[in-house]
Amino acid sequence: MKKKNNFIISRLKGGVYAVKGAFLLLKTEPSVQVQAIIAICMIFAGCYFNISKEEWILQTLAIGLVMSLEGANTAIEEIADFIHPDFHQKIGLIKDFAAGAVFFAALVAVIIGILIYYPYIVNINL
Repeated sequence: MKKKNNFIISRLKGGVYAVKGAFLLLKTEPSVQVQAIIAICMIFAGCYFNISKEEWILQTLAIGLVMSLEGANTAIEEIADFIHPDFHQKIGLIKDFAAGAVFFAALVAVIIGILIYYPYIVNINL
């Protein structure tokens, strides 16, 4: 029974660390802060236009993908800077790869946003 309790406690601790990491990202990382503001704007837009359940699912997945990759990119940059604080071509390449992954996710999120909101915006009666 003790082993099962240790498993549950360690999972709970892991969750606490994850929440702490999310708050640290939001508090300290400008790129994550910008993405969070964009996410909030998209949530308000979804409420305003009363988007469908399927559109909410796609929008939520896009937001989660971009925010997650921003966090992973930050972690990769921090590790790279810790390992080699001075400029190094290979470290720069690794950072560029991580930033490229965020770019792809953001591009897909923009496309999803256009696919969701274009019909609502075009059909607005002013």
